[in-house]
Amino acid sequence: MPKIIPFNGLLFNARKVAGSDVIAPPYDIISPEQKDALYSKSPYNIVRMDFGRDLPDDNEKSNRYTRAAALLDNWVKEKILVRDDEPAFYAYELDYRTAGLNKTLRGVFALVEIVEPGKGVWPHEETRAKPKADRLEIMRHCMANLSPVYSIYNSSEKATAGLLASVSGKPYISASDEDGTLHRLFRITDRAQTALISKELSEMSIFIADGHHRYEVALEFKKEMDRKTGRSDNSPRPWDYVMMFLADMSDSGITILPTHRMVKGISPSDALFAKLAANFSITELPGNIDISREVMKAGKHVFGLYLGETHKWSLLKYRGGELKNVHPALQALDVVILRELILNLEAGISDLAYEMSADEAVKKTETGSYDAVFVLNATGTGDIERVAAAGLRMPAKSTYFYPKLMTGMVINKFEL
Repeated sequence: MPKIIPFNGLLFNARKVAGSDVIAPPYDIISPEQKDALYSKSPYNIVRMDFGRDLPDDNEKSNRYTRAAALLDNWVKEKILVRDDEPAFYAYELDYRTAGLNKTLRGVFALVEIVEPGKGVWPHEETRAKPKADRLEIMRHCMANLSPVYSIYNSSEKATAGLLASVSGKPYISASDEDGTLHRLFRITDRAQTALISKELSEMSIFIADGHHRYEVALEFKKEMDRKTGRSDNSPRPWDYVMMFLADMSDSGITILPTHRMVKGISPSDALFAKLAANFSITELPGNIDISREVMKAGKHVFGLYLGETHKWSLLKYRGGELKNVHPALQALDVVILRELILNLEAGISDLAYEMSADEAVKKTETGSYDAVFVLNATGTGDIERVAAAGLRMPAKSTYFYPKLMTGMVINKFEL
């Protein structure tokens, strides 16, 4: 299993900046409007480094990646960012509200030894090349992990989880995001506590929840640096590790939301329902129903379908049966059933997009941007463990872990 170790984090100086002004969501969910708002919050908002603006006169020598590296250097010189003076694990708590419930997610920032996928670190989703190229350039220029990989593990002892639940006192830094989530960071430097965390987590299989691109980029960067610098012994190098947030998968604060599908170019309703009837029982519902609640209430293998043609919802309940040419570990996944038996039908679908809100998806259908919406239930942590342990990948956007971890709570800057 990969080693889990504490590290000397690079932290925003809480005496010089306010946490809420300098943190940012993960780069891949930031809209242009959000980026503008984050820029206006502070000249030290991490978005300027992690996902800066492109400028008209950018070139190979001056671009958002070179600007990111310069910002990092300058903020360290100005002591806006300060290096922790001793190795630490960083307890991270997120207080948030979802589906009418108040919840707290607890985990720890740590460095995790980089290994090939399936050798102790297990991905569960497919990735795309373009985001990886962007993240690799950021790492090359900044020589740092600016944002974490979100991972989960399954411990029967719950030693680390118990320790994290007992953390108290004033946080090193705290911040609120635009969704109202409160983020708090605590330093754990006690030798006995860091030893406990390191021992337990180094015996765990690690399942990537969110941040597959970042892990794959860290692996590629490690190989690149090993080729560039040469490797004559097994002494650890800074790029042998990647920063992760690690949470026990039994933590009641873990929330996975579904990502709904919007499509263009679908068959007329009569022809479509005739094809769907081979595998699904179909119930028509009113157009103004709370479809997410209905799908959740109906349970697994049930989908909501909204057609712009009819302005109505239908409930599709899978009758069951073996999916041809699909691994058994994947057959029980709603996202796979949807892909294999609905999206892959000869139904004229020409484009696919994703939306978290069923209501927003319907609005986009009503304006003519899309022709239909498919609403799903969320994937479970048990599904992730089963699929990842089998060495398989789910379709992209199979999971949406909420709330998102904020970039800027702590940075892993490589010490050379």
